[in-house]
Amino acid sequence: MIRAAALILAFTLAGCGTTRPPAPEVRTVEVKIPVPVPCMVQPVSKPAFAVDALPLGSKAPAQMRALRAERKQRIGYEAELEAALQHCMKP
Repeated sequence: MIRAAALILAFTLAGCGTTRPPAPEVRTVEVKIPVPVPCMVQPVSKPAFAVDALPLGSKAPAQMRALRAERKQRIGYEAELEAALQHCMKP
């Protein structure tokens, strides 16, 4: 019994002789997280295309003029849509 008490006392005193580990360093870290937000762009209105206003039974030269005009209208319309999309995709 005395040996057991001496052994417990030895282990207890041995535990007091060790050094404590240093306290953990507390620091603030800034983390940037992307947050989705709604895109606030004015809606692009669809133009009245030239071919839509062409009466049925129009002659070929009138149809060709309307198709050339519509092509330019579509190019401009697509450019506006792409600009609106690029505005929404900016970081």
